[in-house]
Amino acid sequence: MKLYYSPGACSLSPHIVLREAGIPFTLHKVDLKAKKVESGEDYHGVNGKGYVPALHLDNGQTLTEGPAIVQYIADQKPASGLAPEAGTMDRYKLQEWLNFITSEVHKSMGSFFNPAQTPEWKEAVKVTLSKRLDWLSQQLQGKQYLMGDKFSVADAYLFTVLGWANHAGFDLSKWPVITQYVARVGARPKVVEAMKAEGLVK
Repeated sequence: MKLYYSPGACSLSPHIVLREAGIPFTLHKVDLKAKKVESGEDYHGVNGKGYVPALHLDNGQTLTEGPAIVQYIADQKPASGLAPEAGTMDRYKLQEWLNFITSEVHKSMGSFFNPAQTPEWKEAVKVTLSKRLDWLSQQLQGKQYLMGDKFSVADAYLFTVLGWANHAGFDLSKWPVITQYVARVGARPKVVEAMKAEGLVK
């Protein structure tokens, strides 16, 4: 498998999941501004949408969109426990989390990096995101991870997008349960491996 990524972008989520699952893969860095892979290849030829992640499979197919990719990876190694079995209520709960993260946290946090964002827009996003994190904090009370005591692909995704907070000027300290969660996920050996490979930590 080939994972097309940009350091610290949402592609960090499937990168973490690939390492947690123990699946062999190669990393291919993408310059998102130039839309070029480090090999010189036009990234639009890999993913016509022009953003990461993209996972090129050994059968020649390419899968895009983080929530789909991480579930695919988990299903290749069911014993890893990174996603509940398909068709179970727990699997739908996982999908519920992935949808919440992508629509309510990823989009809001990511919007802070839009240079066209006005101060008024930024404040409005902060208010909405704060409400979502109030709720998230309640859900994490007494739990190690989103699904309970077991790390799942949803944790890799949430950790990734919450990791943008400092760069976005969004203070997470109001939610100690969330900052503790981020620290807990960030201390996992495979998470550290992924971040080192992307040059995010030494």
